[in-house]
Amino acid sequence: MPLVTITVRKPKSAEFKAGILDAVHAALVSSGVPATDKFQRVIELDAEDFRYDPGYPDLKSARSDNFVLIEILWSVGRSVKIKRKLLEELMATLSGQGLNTEEVMVCFKETTWENWSFGGGRLIHV
Repeated sequence: MPLVTITVRKPKSAEFKAGILDAVHAALVSSGVPATDKFQRVIELDAEDFRYDPGYPDLKSARSDNFVLIEILWSVGRSVKIKRKLLEELMATLSGQGLNTEEVMVCFKETTWENWSFGGGRLIHV
């Protein structure tokens, strides 16, 4: 069960946020995540609450107020090959939406199955 968190600077339109969420979900599904496994959130912050370096580490163009931080928390076990495929598909989709992919940072965070309770306090994978 991936938990997707998108962090952006205010203000962003509903279409902008939905486009990113839909692109991430499509890439996750393409990588083997069930289509109904959708747990997503958007955090929209004021500039003073969301700071980032415009060029770190070696971007081809500087980050602007359209910088998007995508965090994907999921269970351990995905290979680098799967992550690369997901990133390629995601960047292609976002680029097709007109987003400069140099402004998109993706962070994969992995946790073991015993750290998930999908509901009712049950640890179903222990």
